[in-house]
Amino acid sequence: MPKTPQAHEAHILDGHPTNGTLMLVADLLGSLTGYQDEKSGALFHDVHPVRGEEARIENSGSVAFDFHTENVHHPLRPDYLGLLCLRQDHDQIAATRVSSVRDALPLLTDDEVAELRKPQFHSLYPTSFTRNTTGPRPSAGPHPVIFGPADRPFMRFNSHNTQGDHPQARAALSALAAALERVCRDLVLAPGDLVVLDNHVVVHGRTAFTPRYDGQDRWLRRFYSLRSAPLWAQRMMRHPRVLPAMTEIRGVV
Repeated sequence: MPKTPQAHEAHILDGHPTNGTLMLVADLLGSLTGYQDEKSGALFHDVHPVRGEEARIENSGSVAFDFHTENVHHPLRPDYLGLLCLRQDHDQIAATRVSSVRDALPLLTDDEVAELRKPQFHSLYPTSFTRNTTGPRPSAGPHPVIFGPADRPFMRFNSHNTQGDHPQARAALSALAAALERVCRDLVLAPGDLVVLDNHVVVHGRTAFTPRYDGQDRWLRRFYSLRSAPLWAQRMMRHPRVLPAMTEIRGVV
């Protein structure tokens, strides 16, 4: 393995064998997909700390990153995401935290679940989608946080970016966050470990760690997989597999 990069989009692993491995897994699940607004449409994302961004709530940070649906704001959120560990943090303590809505909802009251099913929530765009923009971050919504059949529910939630419109909604969000914490599983990935998550059922996060910027810091590779993109989105793609920018599709669905 080369040294862990210290800058964004270093392209150190262009042509690396893990590209083929991750594409194979992504295309078995659906189709390997990128987002024009995120990392300029890259299909493989290098997840590692960047000096000066330790406190950012995204993959360049090293502070604790709470539970979230990947790309919570987007109408075409990934169906699956994969995280491949290339290198652990020095102390081997950084964990990928995963928690299922189907484990958490039995811990909530009927009234709390009813609140979470109402289309009364808004989710800010993640900072990874707004790096090159100025002004307040836009938001998506209103949308429900919980949807789908009662016995097979789905979730759209980001503890940092999803906000309720009134006190009851905010209280239900807090109850959901607490329930997700209670049923959480911490996965300390070793080099070669690949975890694949259903992005509509499982939220994920990361525990804090201390980077040293010595070329041996924690390094994961991430991919997104989408079962199918609508025909209109496919015809708007400027590059194969890369979904259009939000400025082009916001409000379409």
